[in-house]
Amino acid sequence: MSWDFIVPVCSDDLVKSGAVNQYVVQEVLSIKQLNSHINSFKAALRSQGPLCILEHFDTAYSVLHYISHNVSQCSLFSVVRGLSVSLPTLLLSGSLSAMDREQQLNAVKMSVFLLCKLTETLESDSYRETIVTAPNKDKVAGKGLLQWDSERETVLQCLTQLLQLDIRTLWSLSLVEEEFVSCVTCCCYKLLENPTINHMKSKSTRDAIIHVLGIMVKKYNHMLGACVKVIQLLQHFEQLASVCAQAVASWSSEYGVKVIVREIMREIGQKSSEELAREGSGVKAFSSFLSELGTLVPETMIPNISVLLTHLEGESPSLRVAVCEVLGEVLVRVLSGDKLDDSARASRDRFLDTLQEHIHDAHSHVRARVLQVYARVVNSKALPLCRYTEVMELTVGRLGDKSVHVCKSAIQLLAAFIAHNPYSCKLSSVDLTNPLEKEMAKLKEMRDSQKEHLCLCISLLSGPEQETPEAVSSDALPTPQKEGGGNEGRETELKKQEMLVQYLKDTESFALQVERFPLIILPLSVVQEAVQFCVTAFEFSVADSVCGVRKMLPLVWSTDVTIKDAVIQAYRRLYLNPHGDNTRGKAQTLVDNLSDLTIDASLGTVQCLEEIVSVFCPALVQVLWERFSGKRETKALHRRAAVLLLGMAARAEREVVLSNLDTLCSVALGEKVAEDYLLARDTLITIANITDHVRVCIHILCINFQSDPHWQTFMEQAVRLIYFLAESPDQLCSRLLQRSAHLLLEQITEGGEPKQSQLQEGGSQGSEDLAQVLSLCGAVAFWQVSHLERSVSAELRRRRGEKEEEEEKEKAPANKKVNEEFEDSPLIGCYLFSEANDSCVEGELGLVGASAEDTEAEIIRKICETELLSEGNMLSAFLPLLVKVCSSPGKYSHPQLTTAACLALSQYMMISPAVCKDNIRLLFTVLEKSPLLVVRANTIVALGDLTVRFPNILEPWTPNLYARLSDESASVRLTAITVLTQLVLKDVMKVKGQVSEVAVLLLDPEPHIASLALNFFNELSAKDNAIYNLLPDIISRLSDPERGMKEEDFNTIMKQLFSYITKERQTESLVEKLCQRFRTAKTERQWADLAISLSLLSLCERGFKKLQECWDCYSDKLAEPGVYQPLLSIAAKLRRRAKPQFKAQVEDYEKRLTAVHTKGLENVESEEREQQIGDTQSQNLKTPQKSVRKTTRGEEIEQIRPQKEFYYINSSCVSLYPSGRSKPKLDDSDLVTPRKSRSRPKPTITFTSDEEEEEGQSLSHDYQF
Repeated sequence: MSWDFIVPVCSDDLVKSGAVNQYVVQEVLSIKQLNSHINSFKAALRSQGPLCILEHFDTAYSVLHYISHNVSQCSLFSVVRGLSVSLPTLLLSGSLSAMDREQQLNAVKMSVFLLCKLTETLESDSYRETIVTAPNKDKVAGKGLLQWDSERETVLQCLTQLLQLDIRTLWSLSLVEEEFVSCVTCCCYKLLENPTINHMKSKSTRDAIIHVLGIMVKKYNHMLGACVKVIQLLQHFEQLASVCAQAVASWSSEYGVKVIVREIMREIGQKSSEELAREGSGVKAFSSFLSELGTLVPETMIPNISVLLTHLEGESPSLRVAVCEVLGEVLVRVLSGDKLDDSARASRDRFLDTLQEHIHDAHSHVRARVLQVYARVVNSKALPLCRYTEVMELTVGRLGDKSVHVCKSAIQLLAAFIAHNPYSCKLSSVDLTNPLEKEMAKLKEMRDSQKEHLCLCISLLSGPEQETPEAVSSDALPTPQKEGGGNEGRETELKKQEMLVQYLKDTESFALQVERFPLIILPLSVVQEAVQFCVTAFEFSVADSVCGVRKMLPLVWSTDVTIKDAVIQAYRRLYLNPHGDNTRGKAQTLVDNLSDLTIDASLGTVQCLEEIVSVFCPALVQVLWERFSGKRETKALHRRAAVLLLGMAARAEREVVLSNLDTLCSVALGEKVAEDYLLARDTLITIANITDHVRVCIHILCINFQSDPHWQTFMEQAVRLIYFLAESPDQLCSRLLQRSAHLLLEQITEGGEPKQSQLQEGGSQGSEDLAQVLSLCGAVAFWQVSHLERSVSAELRRRRGEKEEEEEKEKAPANKKVNEEFEDSPLIGCYLFSEANDSCVEGELGLVGASAEDTEAEIIRKICETELLSEGNMLSAFLPLLVKVCSSPGKYSHPQLTTAACLALSQYMMISPAVCKDNIRLLFTVLEKSPLLVVRANTIVALGDLTVRFPNILEPWTPNLYARLSDESASVRLTAITVLTQLVLKDVMKVKGQVSEVAVLLLDPEPHIASLALNFFNELSAKDNAIYNLLPDIISRLSDPERGMKEEDFNTIMKQLFSYITKERQTESLVEKLCQRFRTAKTERQWADLAISLSLLSLCERGFKKLQECWDCYSDKLAEPGVYQPLLSIAAKLRRRAKPQFKAQVEDYEKRLTAVHTKGLENVESEEREQQIGDTQSQNLKTPQKSVRKTTRGEEIEQIRPQKEFYYINSSCVSLYPSGRSKPKLDDSDLVTPRKSRSRPKPTITFTSDEEEEEGQSLSHDYQF
């Protein structure tokens, strides 16, 4: 054989004539000739073996040209597969002659070339066919393409088997030509470009490609080429980042080519910011590649990680994240533990410092990922103890980050610090105090003992110099062996004690730091993370963690399913998964857990627990009954918790309580009811909640006057239950009132005439008894109205429905009979049918039902107005007494009596509008002048209810209600903001300028009140234009000099309120409104406040244009720094992001601001006028005398203007005339500048919000002290 096969760069090069002794394809066969030649090729393969490729290469080469024509490429598969299988035998045959070696080499190169080119062609066609046939899945692809998915892996196995052999011996000096290596590797990289290569189904193919490339890197000197190709793949195929990382990690670990990691890291590290900016998606691919590579071979990356650290100062946040993640993996998997040498410790500290710096990175994504890296380090216990405190403080600082993701990551990191802390499973600083003090005292004793021992030894050693030798016997000194052993033992114990004390100190310090985590106020977007943190803190007994667990309980009502599920799972994890050996033990533990939650729990907490606790096992119910009935010695708190839990169990199964209703009544409502009114109250709540549709025969509750402070709540629940269950609750409560009044009169009669001292503050039992009677009256009045509107109204509707059904039944046969009689008369028939149609139309429109419901509501209203407080009704007898007690606080000064009377009066006012009108002035007087906090708070709640019931009556008194927002008591302010929030957000009360009082609460010293005020505006901002409409009035009220608000406080409030203005149109309108208010503002402070408000707006070009149009409104105030500086900041912000043309306008405006501020408005205007005069004169000298002006109708008017003429400037006070002349008569053409005269009176602009509000009615009721 006198030729060599040279692997071509392009397959078409084989057709062209090459160098001397270079193989050239003689003829590319046609499709007609191809089948016969393939058959000859197969026959030669069977007879001659793989070397037949030397003679039939043209046939195989021709097949490559007709792959797209589906020409028997399957036959070529079998040929190439046969070559790949038979070649190993030839290579292992031993020594070869030069001619045989040349034949074998040509056969290898030919077969590999054909196999690789065939693979590339089929891969391209397969991908193209997939794209074309994707919309139509029923289309049948070519036979060869259908087989390619199954043959791809087979081809790679053939290549692997061939390349694993030592075929380098076939080349001279074992130097494999670059073209051969490129042919194989290009085929592999082509397969990697398949979009589905990183899918799970392609794992075997992906591993085979990596294996082939690994062989090429290790045996065929492809390392540098692989580095370049990996970089190129990452630049163009972002999805290959994970695949490339796996390949490089495999080549480094399995094939021992570790230098490839260094080279690739160096290539990425040397890329400049400009190159990365041009890369686009390649930067993300580089970042993902580095992160994935760091998880696979972190130890290999350590020597070369310095080349990547330069990107930490670059502009790409994704690369900064990747480098930080690599550092985290290195810290976790390589530089962790206590057995590090000095060099490793130095590297660890340097990496930790680098991560710590980027906790405050400029990009939020980097900050969040760095915190996540720290969480992984802490979870792996790879963070040194000396860095715990510093990292925790930095993490706590990130809780207030603007980015939600950063805040979430910070909470997760803090939870990791607690969950994986190296100190203790209990992190309560209170529990650690006693052990620490005890061990410190013990350490002190040991040190004192050691000092005494040392002193004794010194005295014994120095004794012979002062005493005679006979005075010191040999027995007095211990032997050296004993003394040395004792000293060593004491020193060892002392060191252990010192280590123990230091450990306890570190644990206490860590616990105190955890307790300072400010997780009380967090945005709703991080609720799930906060819930998990509270659970972790509770499990480690962190102080006040129970408060966090209870505060998250109301989130069980969240509309967000994920938040609700997180809370439910947290409570089930903490309380509803008890540990025990048997069912009874688990039930006891579960009852204890639930009892801890219900003890001293509010009604809202109990309702939330009902939502979580849904299923009670029989063993649990039995334990609850045992606790409630007192079969086992139980505390009163646990008995009350048991009855509440029984009520929760009855929600799912009523028989749990109904079957033992007698037990409930006998234990809690029997003779011992006075012993525990709270137990009786909770029992009444349980009965009322489960007997909505069950009538229970109850006895008249014995109302005895008790000094128990819990009697009030018991009485309210008792009256409520009476109105829920009794057949005639009004009669029953009337008898209760009569009996209570008789008891009170009997006590007064027995004690003689009531003296005034009996009703003084801190006086006798009479005031308390009277207070209980008045409380009973108020409760009866309230529930009587509720009974009428709920039960009586429902009964009226039921009767109306039955009556309508009976009428319809009677009307149906009658109508049928009438229709039959008059069906022959067209006139009468039409009339009847028209009547019937009208009634049907009214029924369909709902007019009949609506009128009937209005009639029922009118009946209830008349009963409330005429009968409830009529002379014969028991309730009317107490109303004058209530008014007298409330209007005479000086005479009736007992706190309990005053509180009960005011609350009862407000309940009486719910009965009818007449009672409300008669006493509304008195109630507001009590609200403003009562010294008792509880009275003012209760009155606010009562007025909120009255506003809902009688909004027209309460509307004039709205300012008085808002005034309580500035009450001196925090509890009153809290109640006021809560009530007003509900009234405003539910559209019961109109939003007016008094909302400025709510804005002041944004700076309230009480955090809870401030958070409620913030929540108010957050909810109000959801309503269309609500805050936008209120802002001008709020600014006017807060900047009022009489209020005297500090400038810093005003700025803080306005910054929060203006954050809700996001629409461009609203911003533009507010600019005009605020500028107009400069004219009505009177003081410098008001000007400054308006300017600050303008600077808080996010202005755009239209808003800036509006600001320029309103120049006359504020230009005369620019001399004040408080006005000039904010407006200058507006220009600075606009110039920073403005386009060139707009930027020039902003700069001119800024120059004008500065000129007016420094020189004064009059001087600047005079300079402008002189410049305008000069420009006009020079222009007139150049222009002809005749000028043509077009009117609106297009008529041309000639004007004759003299050249030498002085002009009258209308915008100033200076008149310039020719000497000796009088003032000329001017027309429109004589005006140089059409500016409005400043001397003219400006139109007064009046705003409704600026007008003084009508003063409220004077509170001049008979309120005597």
